[in-house]
Amino acid sequence: MRRVTLRVALLLVAAAGCGSDPDPTPTGSECPPGSTLSYESFGADFMEAYCTRCHDSDLHVVDRHGAPLYHDFDTFDGIIVVADHIDEWAAAGPDATNTLMPPEGDAPTDDERLQLGEWLACELEKL
Repeated sequence: MRRVTLRVALLLVAAAGCGSDPDPTPTGSECPPGSTLSYESFGADFMEAYCTRCHDSDLHVVDRHGAPLYHDFDTFDGIIVVADHIDEWAAAGPDATNTLMPPEGDAPTDDERLQLGEWLACELEKL
């Protein structure tokens, strides 16, 4: 047990020392009247294009490239439970344009990030 505790402590120290901490910021996005964005018309395709290569419930830890477990964007329910985090890391709105995700590979345009912020705001408003 002591070995496991020591390994966990070392991993936490190593992780804390890697690079600078990101600065995720809420975008302040709101759902405009008449928004037509939905999971079917926007969210599912956006997540497939930019997110599920790391954030998919079928991926094993090593295949997630550092993505936290249970941040899975291959279903609506998986997205909505962490919608605030998605907004802070990948969406755009009047208060911030967040480009922390994805860290590499194809990335959304600023317009797509604005749509992401709007879509998330609309979905959260429905809850």
